[in-house]
Amino acid sequence: MKNVETTIRAYEASTDLETLSAIWFEASLLAHPFIGEERLREQRVLIETKYLPEAETWVACRGGEPVGFVSLLDYFIGGLFVASGQQGNGIGRTLVAHALKLKGELVLEVYTGNRQAYAFYEALGFKEQSRRAQDDEGLPFENAQMRLA
Repeated sequence: MKNVETTIRAYEASTDLETLSAIWFEASLLAHPFIGEERLREQRVLIETKYLPEAETWVACRGGEPVGFVSLLDYFIGGLFVASGQQGNGIGRTLVAHALKLKGELVLEVYTGNRQAYAFYEALGFKEQSRRAQDDEGLPFENAQMRLA
């Protein structure tokens, strides 16, 4: 599917919630094994009931099927996730480019333990602004704040 065009469209809660939640969960299991499956299952409830409904979310599709998404809170990327079988096909880059075009600048936080994501953001030109030793829940998972203008 590498030669299939990626299109970006607005999130539709009635048709996208379950699919995007599954993409988030599968990608999170792979990218954040240090968090643990039980905690990720708890976070999935928040993804479905709070984060996706409250964010400005854009969906990447290939062949008409959702394969990734970016959720924005103003210019802050609350989440960028690509289906595990679709990673490496430029979908994440396309989503970031779309978000940057809309917002003019982007800020995000990334777990430093997710080296692949950190390197991805660096390759796109994000610069680290700061680090904190704990995540939003006060657990010892270091986060780096990064910015792209």
